[in-house]
Amino acid sequence: MEIVRAVQLDDLDQLWDLIAKATYGLTTLQITKEQLSERVELSNFAFSRKTEKPTGEPYVLVMEDTRLGTLVGLSCIFSKTGGYEPFYSYRRVTETNYCELLDRTQEIEYLHLEKIHDGPTEIGSLFLSPDYRGQGRGRLLSLSRFAFMAAHPNRFADSVIAEMRGVMSDDGDCPFWEAIGRHFFNMDFPQADSLSTINKRFIENFMPRHPIYVSMLPESAQAILGDVHPNTRPALAMLKAEGFSKINLIDIFDGGPVVECARDEIDAVRRTQTWEVAEIVADAEGESQILTSATDGFRAMIGVAAATDRGLKISQIAAATLKVKVGDRVQSLSLYPVPAAANEG
Repeated sequence: MEIVRAVQLDDLDQLWDLIAKATYGLTTLQITKEQLSERVELSNFAFSRKTEKPTGEPYVLVMEDTRLGTLVGLSCIFSKTGGYEPFYSYRRVTETNYCELLDRTQEIEYLHLEKIHDGPTEIGSLFLSPDYRGQGRGRLLSLSRFAFMAAHPNRFADSVIAEMRGVMSDDGDCPFWEAIGRHFFNMDFPQADSLSTINKRFIENFMPRHPIYVSMLPESAQAILGDVHPNTRPALAMLKAEGFSKINLIDIFDGGPVVECARDEIDAVRRTQTWEVAEIVADAEGESQILTSATDGFRAMIGVAAATDRGLKISQIAAATLKVKVGDRVQSLSLYPVPAAANEG
């Protein structure tokens, strides 16, 4: 069985081994062990804090194979972008010009560097070991973040974004980076991607401040502008189903899209329900769903539960996994959004 839980300080070594499997383009995982240790410490504090206000702290969730005691996945919520270090992105701007002499209207698209200090919440760092992909594990890992947001809405900004991985090869060759970034930074994409997690000051020092006209980029870069890596398409589809949509921002390194949704409009947040545990039975009957508890900061699993007049009926396995008893509070979240047609009916 796999559970998703808040990261613990003694997870560091296993977590370091896990992120070593991540490939290029997962920027927030291109970090040193010292940086990872700091993130784990900050997350450990974030889960235990009482203040309900977003200040930029990370909430790191890990997936554990409980049979082996092995970490097999992780995801993260950054409560606010910007703050001490600004959030950089390219805004896609379209300008319409009219020439009376030629009686012609022409649209010109350009990229404008945005520097955001007081930004939205960001979800990211979603990575699942290849051997564990499938059987709903990725969905559990991703949606657990929204269940936590539903339980603590004031810890997060009103809007939530995700930077989706752009198009690149397995060895880190990125057409968008080659078209723009290399000319100003004189380094390979993986090096710049990793450096951005250490200190973002170099971005402002070298990134061009004037608009970059898209029509002047190579066709190879224009073709993938705002597109995602093939491995990222399932994650993008899942977020779109939850209410996220592309906005006119793209990543400054790989050209991948940014998607956004109002926190309280995320379907998974809206369909998360809080219950009191009414009964614990050997084998519960009902719908498979994500069940969460606030034990040890946060715990989540896929389990079967049934609603009753007195609360939620769960299995003994679920109670043991979530570390709850009768009278405790849990949350339930269906694995999939309700189709619009069914909702209207």
